[in-house]
Amino acid sequence: MLLAAGGGRRLGGRPKALLDFRGRPLIENAARVLREGGCGPVHIVLGAAADTVRARAELFEYAVTENPDWAEGMGSSLRAGLASLAGTGAGAVLVSLVDQPGIGSAAVARLVAAYEAGADLAAAVYEGRRGHPVLFGAARWAAVAASAAGDRGARDYLAAHADALTLVECGDVAEPYDIDTPADLPRLGTAGRGSGR
Repeated sequence: MLLAAGGGRRLGGRPKALLDFRGRPLIENAARVLREGGCGPVHIVLGAAADTVRARAELFEYAVTENPDWAEGMGSSLRAGLASLAGTGAGAVLVSLVDQPGIGSAAVARLVAAYEAGADLAAAVYEGRRGHPVLFGAARWAAVAASAAGDRGARDYLAAHADALTLVECGDVAEPYDIDTPADLPRLGTAGRGSGR
């Protein structure tokens, strides 16, 4: 699942999904990374400027959900995304963020491998620091959704279940920086080893 609903408040109201990344909207790279890392089907949660994102980005290969409450923060988008998975028969969901172009398919594949090895709660770590992507087994979705609020997403749930969390080191294949402010925009042109293509 790709969370791509934010309005880019600290970017002057430019939705991150539409930031230019190698000539295409950033959302296309983030969705492709999930698919190439072994996830499927890929669900995308849109929010801010959803109609414009749909018009400009090629998303026809993906299941797209709109979060009308996107302004409430990442927690509402996580809840909307989990709701979109109801009845799909998926055994787990891997959650990624649109604004992290330094995280590529190699990191995604490591989380998928952890799930295939039996983990039902896993997170990428970078030199010991937890980050994205994060994986939740289906049996955990209801509790994750219930705890998701504001911009904290699943942070509280992960903290409360730290003893069950499988940590997957990804620092050698990905860089977990965010594109949050205008000062971060140059990184879109220099995305390193973790980026998609």
